[in-house]
Amino acid sequence: MTPLEIVIEEMAKYEHPFFEFSASAKGEDVELCIESRIRDVLSPAYRITFSERDLKSTQFPWTFQRLLYSCLTDYIVELFTRSPVTG
Repeated sequence: MTPLEIVIEEMAKYEHPFFEFSASAKGEDVELCIESRIRDVLSPAYRITFSERDLKSTQFPWTFQRLLYSCLTDYIVELFTRSPVTG
């Protein structure tokens, strides 16, 4: 399997009502893109790159899930329009 196929296969195991997932080759790495299904409200995309080393690991499914969940949390937090930190 190609690196892109590995990520697409893993990505197919996940579905979310608010987010869409896509993947594209980026050299030897693969970029995962998370985008909101709510286009007018949550427009920025969140991207993470999986290295060839990540993809070859026997722990890749676990790594994928951990990074996906972490990225979704970061993505949502970054969308705050006001907080004690941002003012």
